[in-house]
Amino acid sequence: MHVRSLLFVLATLPLACGGAQENSPPRTTTAPPPAEHAEAAPHGEHGGHHEGHHGEHHGGEHAGHHGGHHGGHHGPLVHRFEKAEDWAKEFDDPARDAWQKPAEVVALMKITPGMTVADIGAGTGYFEPHLSRAVGASGKVLALDVEPDMVRYLGERAKREKLANVEARTAQLADPGLGDASVDRVLIVDTWHHIDARPAYAAKLSKALKPGGLVVIVDFTMEAKHGPPKEHRLLPEKIAEELKAAGLSTQIATESLPEQYIVIGARGAT
Repeated sequence: MHVRSLLFVLATLPLACGGAQENSPPRTTTAPPPAEHAEAAPHGEHGGHHEGHHGEHHGGEHAGHHGGHHGGHHGPLVHRFEKAEDWAKEFDDPARDAWQKPAEVVALMKITPGMTVADIGAGTGYFEPHLSRAVGASGKVLALDVEPDMVRYLGERAKREKLANVEARTAQLADPGLGDASVDRVLIVDTWHHIDARPAYAAKLSKALKPGGLVVIVDFTMEAKHGPPKEHRLLPEKIAEELKAAGLSTQIATESLPEQYIVIGARGAT
């Protein structure tokens, strides 16, 4: 969508689901891409990648390069998100706010000033202004993507919009590259379904969390009219199971997103 094009494998996470054909620039839309198309965002980003984003993210806009397996029968969903300026027209379309509801997503993350937040599949940075405000001047936002051109764009956007607490980083397909106990929150929008070997990836995220940290995964419902092909979608219960296997306590959040659900995994306080 529009891996906020997967962060954080991240291609598996980095890009969001967008909906345009692979390797072609997206058209401007006011809603997430139709279900019969592979999404463009997270990483991505979290666009309608995410993005996603995404969604852009990694896919989201958080979109991803590789799809996750649904029921164990489908291989990676491959999608590249080059030419970031073209994708930004879709991933950062203001009309996305109506269905992505970034303020609600960030509120559910319970971010406090000074925290370090990783956005896996950050794409063109749809969620970055929201996350930057949430962590404050003393905090840090790590905008991760596997697509080099998205990372370039993220860095330039952070400078252009004076998001001094946002750092753009290139992530690897199977590894977000986060140190042990280094982050307070991880956001993955419209990207988790892009990840191959999700249990192993979840274990890495669990190790990266500080005590009391959260992994927040936003993805498309089975009934959504937009998003990835249905054979690549995941039930929220499946994602919760994968996070639980990595040692996290899980819950399916109560929210009002029209096309998506949110699964939260929490590390214990010790």
